[in-house]
Amino acid sequence: MLTVFQRLEAWFLRRSAMLDHPRAPFYAALLVPLLLALQSLLLGQDDGWDMRNYHLYNPYALLNGRLALDFSPAGFQSYFNPLLDLPYYLLTRYAPGAVAGFVFGWLHGLNFIPLSMLARQLLPERQRAALLLALAGCLGAGFLSELGNSMGDNLTSLLVLWSVLLVLRHGVAASVRTLLLAGLLMGAAAGLKLTNINYAVALCLALLVWPQAFWRRIGLAWWFGVGVLAGLAVTAGWWWATMWRLYGNPLFPQFNDIFRSPLAAQLGVLDTEHLPHTLTEAVFWPFVFTRDIARIAEVPLRQFIWPLLMVLLVAYVARRLWCRYRAVTVTAAATVPAAAQVLLVFTLVAYLIWLKLFSIYRYLVPLELLAPLLVWLLCHGLMTAGRAQRVAGWALTACVLYTLPFVTWGHSGWTAQAFRAEAPQLAQPQASVVYMVRTPMAWLTRFFQPEVAFMAIGSGFPESGAYLQRLRAQAAARTGQHYVMLPAAVNIRQSGAERKLALARALGLTASAADCTRLAGWLGKVRFQVEVQALEAATAAASGQACTLVLQPQYRADLVAEDAALQAEVQGHLAHYGLMLQPAGCRTYPAYVGTEAHPYRLCPVQHLPPVQP
Repeated sequence: MLTVFQRLEAWFLRRSAMLDHPRAPFYAALLVPLLLALQSLLLGQDDGWDMRNYHLYNPYALLNGRLALDFSPAGFQSYFNPLLDLPYYLLTRYAPGAVAGFVFGWLHGLNFIPLSMLARQLLPERQRAALLLALAGCLGAGFLSELGNSMGDNLTSLLVLWSVLLVLRHGVAASVRTLLLAGLLMGAAAGLKLTNINYAVALCLALLVWPQAFWRRIGLAWWFGVGVLAGLAVTAGWWWATMWRLYGNPLFPQFNDIFRSPLAAQLGVLDTEHLPHTLTEAVFWPFVFTRDIARIAEVPLRQFIWPLLMVLLVAYVARRLWCRYRAVTVTAAATVPAAAQVLLVFTLVAYLIWLKLFSIYRYLVPLELLAPLLVWLLCHGLMTAGRAQRVAGWALTACVLYTLPFVTWGHSGWTAQAFRAEAPQLAQPQASVVYMVRTPMAWLTRFFQPEVAFMAIGSGFPESGAYLQRLRAQAAARTGQHYVMLPAAVNIRQSGAERKLALARALGLTASAADCTRLAGWLGKVRFQVEVQALEAATAAASGQACTLVLQPQYRADLVAEDAALQAEVQGHLAHYGLMLQPAGCRTYPAYVGTEAHPYRLCPVQHLPPVQP
């Protein structure tokens, strides 16, 4: 067995020798982002929950002044800083969907550049290893799951990595200008997406461990912190000021236990369902969420680099403490450079803050990008160089291969227009209200007349009495017809059946009775979820086809019954808000994200008379 591994290592070393060429970093910086952009094209149109909920609505609301008109149609996410989502919204609005997919895949791929520069900084004599470690970082489960989509973690990680690179490259010799720039980048990342604030705090604290005079370390952290505040002001200050002016909470509606705006419940962080339940779980959290990734992610991500990193970090810390206790001199070969120790402290502090506040996997993307490099450094801090290279190399290879095939947050096929929907032309849009009781549907708002107001009720926003009072007052001022928007039932397997039918017709397998018999025989041997159905004579003559493909009985759905069941469920919900749905007036309208259908229903509602005491 060892001979097999040795042969594989020798083969890989021969094949990767080109990475030692002096121009290899330059060509890799061009090629890797391009390859990731092409991979984004292969994945298809972003069709994730967050995109349909608020990544399109928030920039639309910003550009069309809807803050004074709508009430949280995307839930509490309606009030997130829209600046990060603006480029994706504009690209998909004015360019074909595939262009946005390529551009964002390429932008996400640019993470390879600061990552490879940082690896070469920490491994100055190991260019090949540095490039491979940077590539391994870009093949993490979380990063790949968001490749080319609108979620923002892969985009803000660029700013985080450049900030870390600037700090570690200049070290204790960093000038005030460098520290301010590094802080500005990190603050900008946190301002664009507040879940990056843990990285700003972590790097500021990590600067205190540089082997330098105490006041010099304080100075490094101080100027970096000033830069962070400047970055926050640039990317989020204007938005926080707007939230404060309108709602009395710059982070509205989150952290309202601190700011106490009357327009939201007195709650802190609103998304806490992913946090560990016990102290024991928190201590062993990487093992817990690797075993059950649903604890921190809504999609089945495959990874085990975090337990590996935790074991190595604990072993390294234990070894250093033991050596200090026993007064054993640690050889240079068994330590990590000072800059790498700062990176380890940054990672540990950022992870602990993430664990306490969020514990949502996608917010770990910057650390996941750094994880292979950290594994390599820790192995070299625990073992001899030869053994460390072999252990780290095989462990990281296994980690990368284990992520494949990777999963994403949802995609559909490309179309020239990324988002399409039909909306009725309301007779009195300036006097109409559309209530929203389900998410994610806020992406549909831009297809309606701009005068229509959208108001969410009971859809996840932490409503307060004052919030409901204001909502009801503005709704009452609109004397036209009011509606409720509901998702229409759709069989997600139907689009697959239609693609299979199109392929069968292109191959000429439905043109005659003999072809249909042959097709039925083939389908009986594979699990394609469809079966052959003969067409009536008149239909066959008109279409020139003898048969069609339909879903097998177990995969069919009664969409009418599903719509009726949802209406009945919503009816009780609306009654709590003094509304009653009128089923006879419901109409279904088509809507698409790429090739994927997301139809919706619009049903008129009437106001119930107030209950007499």
